[in-house]
Parts: sequence; structure tokens; C-alpha cells
Amino acid sequence: MGSLSLSTISWSSLPSTKALKNIIPKPLSVISLSRLVNVKACTTSAGGNPQPISDRRTINFSGVKLQETVDVKSEKLRLDSWVSSRIHGISRARVQSSIRSGLVSVNGRIINKVSHMVRGGDKVNCTISELQQLRAEPEDIPLDIVYEDDHLLVVNKPAHMVVHPAPGNTSGTLVNGILHHCSLPMLSLASEEVHSEAEDASDDEFIAFPRALKDNGGASSGKSEASIRPGIVHRLDKGTSGLLVVAKDEHSHSHLAEQFKNRTIKRVYVSLTCGVPSPISGRVDVPVGRDSNNRIRMAVFDGSTHSQKTRNAASRYRVIEVLAGGGSALVEWKLETGRTHQIRVHAKYMGVPLLGDELYGGTKGMALSLLQPRTPSSFRENLQQLICKLERPCLHALSLGFTHPYTLENMHFSQMPPADFAEILTQLRDIRAEKVRHAIKYDRCLE
Repeated sequence: MGSLSLSTISWSSLPSTKALKNIIPKPLSVISLSRLVNVKACTTSAGGNPQPISDRRTINFSGVKLQETVDVKSEKLRLDSWVSSRIHGISRARVQSSIRSGLVSVNGRIINKVSHMVRGGDKVNCTISELQQLRAEPEDIPLDIVYEDDHLLVVNKPAHMVVHPAPGNTSGTLVNGILHHCSLPMLSLASEEVHSEAEDASDDEFIAFPRALKDNGGASSGKSEASIRPGIVHRLDKGTSGLLVVAKDEHSHSHLAEQFKNRTIKRVYVSLTCGVPSPISGRVDVPVGRDSNNRIRMAVFDGSTHSQKTRNAASRYRVIEVLAGGGSALVEWKLETGRTHQIRVHAKYMGVPLLGDELYGGTKGMALSLLQPRTPSSFRENLQQLICKLERPCLHALSLGFTHPYTLENMHFSQMPPADFAEILTQLRDIRAEKVRHAIKYDRCLE
């Protein structure tokens, strides 16, 4: 139970897996990733408005000062929330660290409580703390490596694995596993723009992973300059399974990042939704940004609420199968942009949140309310058990296509969804499944 084959899904646009070749299990010795770019951040001006930061992915906020009076029109707000809103692009976790370090005062009194409430007229003086180093150690973590050569890795990431280390989460990540796989020493990393799953200041899915500052417990090493560094070019959410490419050298990282920037990377995702999208195929193009009430979450902003903090986000989707009599659907997604949580936000916007996505409304209760009335009594108990044990959004990065940085060959990979996704899909199909046929014109526009 739980196996999933191409013939079982059988949607016409599924790309074939490229034959694997040039598998190299031995340690490699190539150049390291590019050096960290330290750009002096600009913060609030005398007029009170944050000045824009050109590239938030590479900003080091260390030492940035904020001296400002809380707007008298402002309602009572938490100190960490207010400071975060005044320094564009900084994460609240970074601000909280500064507060706890005694670097923030209100009306001349040092405040080390992040939940301290500020009011209109309060004078806030803040200095952002220095970055703390993150220590990532090699860990013998099983990795499902789909392809490997001298320059890159393609990995099938399991659900629940975090991609890169972050404050409070420096072990068990994909990077830890890659360090072990490539026989690299422990790395001390600047935590600059390496954020936790819950708080990521970058709204883009593709990122640059910082270069190691020191190896072997802090000692400089000539060998370290020749060692490879795992270059995380793009990311998948902790709960999302599927394909991800990792660069092994500076040229590969730069070349792949440029492909993401130019939107020439080909990515196909599949999901299970609560309900069926209407229409059954289309394009979602709405700006998204951080939810002002919950920075963990992204939100759609319409024209009346559009701000500088929103980014354009476009996705194409089509329903492959209507499941359980309309209680769910197997949906294929193709991304035109790569924003944080993009598919999850767009699914919620259409009123069909992903099954298991508690953050965006795809709760177990909602799923069961849609599915149980459509489910014969003989299926209900098993379905309820599957839904209740689901601990992540049903979203899988099915295929990945890109141009190889060195050979310029078109690379194409696909990987079927894991067992938890497959089990629920099989159960929903057993209840009732209806394949959807799409117009040829729409099929062609997705190619």
C-alpha cells in the first residue's frame, strides 16, 4: 500500500526521467562558493520611512541603528513587531535577538523583553546585534540522490526535512547530510540571511547559501579553500517533498541562480486540494507578501492593499483528477515565479487550500467535512485515519528541468510522490475518481 507509479497517475504532461550518468561517489575538490557579500543596510530616515534595500538576500544588518519616535497615531504594539516594521527586510527573530542582548531602549530605558508594548510618542533607540555564527556539522543522514556529477547534485528531499541550517535548527538539515556525503569538515557559517522555516525575510524561493567562514572548529585551512561548499540554489518548504538541485561550485551556483532569476528553470508540482479548483485550469497572477498579522505566513494583496513589500506571483494550474466525488482534486502546478509558499498561497486564494496545510486553512477538520459526506461508510474509518495522521501539506516537487552549468545539456528529472501522499491519493481514488480532459490549446501553452 502506498506505492505510486506513473501509470497509476497517468497524466499526459508528465516528463520522463533522464537517464542517470556520471555518478561520482568519491569526495571532490573544486572551488568554493562565492564570498559573502556584505552590504551596508540603510534603515529609517529622519522622515520615518524605511529606505529600500536593493538585495535583501545579501544584507548584513549588523550595526544598523534605528532612532525613531513611535507615530502618535500608532496603536499599542509589541516592541519586536514595531522595530521589524521600521527596518525593511529584517526578520523578527533578528530583532528579538537584539532586544534580548540589551541593544534596544525605550524612552532611555533598556528593554530586554521582546513583547514590551510601545505606544505613540515613545522614543525607541535600537542597534541591530552582530550576526552569530552557525555551526553545521556533517551528519550521516540518508539522502536520496537522483543525480550527481562534479558540479551539482539533484536530491529527492523527503517531507519534514529542513533544507539549510538556521538559528535553533543546525542539525538534521539537507546541508548537514550533504557535508557528510561529500566528506567535508564542520563548517562555521554566518547566519546572515540563513533563516528558520518560520521566519524567512526573503520572499524568493531561490537563494544563495553563505560560504563557510572557518573550518575545523575555527582554524583556517588551505584545504578549505579548495573544498566544495554545498550551494543551496533554491529551497522547498519543510513539509514539501521532491526534487531540489544543489550546486557544488561557484560557477554552477551562479549559472543555476541566473536560470531561476530568468525563469528558465522548469518545475512541476502536484498537490491534493480540499475541494476542486474552479475553473479546472487557469493562471493565478496576484501579488503576495508577508501577512502583517503573522510573519510566518504569506498573503495575497489586492490592488487596494498593494505595497512595496509585495511581489508579483504567477502560477499555472490544471486539475488532473477530481477525487472523492468533488471533495478533493489532484492538481498539477507550473510556476512562473518562485515566491515563498507560492502554491500554498494561491491554492488558499482560490478557496481550495492544500490537504494537510494547517497554516493556510487545509485543516483536518475542513478536509473531513468535505470528504465524509461523499464517502461510503465502508471507507470512512480508513480515510479518517489517513487524514488525521497527515502532518504536512500534500505538495510534491514532481519534476525539475534546467541547463547544466558546464555542459549546457538540458537536464530533466522526475520523482514520484512519497508513501503518505500516495496512500491518501489511492484512498480518494477508491472512493471515486474522474479523469479530466483539457483543451489541446491549454495543453500546448503549458509545454
